[in-house]
Order: sequence, then C-alpha cells, then structure tokens
Amino acid sequence: MKPPAESLPGCLVLTPKVFADERGFFLESFNQKRFSETVGREAAFVQDNHSGSARYVLRGLHYQIRSPQAKLIRVIAGAVFDVAVDLRPSSPAFGRWTALELSAENRKELWLPEGLAHGFLVLSEWAEVLYKVSAPYDPESERTILWNDSVLGVAWPLPPGVSPRLSAKDQKGLAWAEAAAELGARK
Repeated sequence: MKPPAESLPGCLVLTPKVFADERGFFLESFNQKRFSETVGREAAFVQDNHSGSARYVLRGLHYQIRSPQAKLIRVIAGAVFDVAVDLRPSSPAFGRWTALELSAENRKELWLPEGLAHGFLVLSEWAEVLYKVSAPYDPESERTILWNDSVLGVAWPLPPGVSPRLSAKDQKGLAWAEAAAELGARK
C-alpha cells in the first residue's frame, strides 16, 4: 500500500477546476495567485520540461544536491505512477517515499517542494509528463537513487516478470545508504 502524497511535508496534490461540456474541457493548469494561496508560498519557476515515454519506462529517482528543484508535475497524455522520496535530513519523513497516479484523465497535479527525489513509471501505452521546476538543470550536481533500492522499498506497480525500461544513468543509481550519507554531509 502506498502512503498518501501529503504524507511528505510540503507535498500537495492539486486538482484544478475543470469546465467541461459536450465540446471538451478547459482548465487553468497554473495560476500564480491560487497556487500561492494553496501552497503557502510564491512559485518562481525557471523552466518547463516535457517528456514522452512508452509503457514501463521508469525515469528517476532524480535530484540535485546543489540548487534543489521544486516541481509542479502533471500528465497530459496517458498515466504514470509518480514517486517522491524525502531527502531533507531535518525532515521527520527523511528517507520515506510516497506515490500517486497522475493521468490525463484524473488531471491531478503534484507539488513537490525542494529537497525531494522524483521519478515515475509509465503505466499506459504512452505518457507525456509536463513539469515546472524552480531551479535550472545542473548536470554536475544531479544524482540518481537506484529505483529498486531495497532499503527505500518503493512498491513500483510492475507486473510479475516485467523489468522497467531504464536509461544508462538510471541503471547506475546510488544506493539509498550512499545518497543519505552524501545528503547528511550537506546539512
């Protein structure tokens, strides 16, 4: 059983108001004033990212040790199992993970504050994920935690006998113990 997204301090599931009729629908995917009122802080997004992936592609668990990124994540096609891991040594949830399904159908958005690792597994034939980030990509400080680290124990919903499709970078992720040691040194 996966814990609710709100179990990590600062994480929020946002559900935009959808106006739908026989012609289709309209929604505001981001409104600075409403976002600030809901999240309790201003958002200073510097970059929008858009990824497309086939079924069982697993991206993550990514984070940056310098210039950590807050993220506002949504899916515009298909469905993903979206995962966050708390990397903040001072957090009561340090080392815990949470997940939820984001899909074009449920139109939910996930707000992740700085200090979390992020990844997702594509559940549909194809999925497109859009996410806003609060800091530029910094390849020198990017790290990846191994998706199947036994200490973290993320319960990825893979069918028996199916392995995720991973990038070379994600195949070489750090064990949780290595990541936690590096993060602890940066308190």
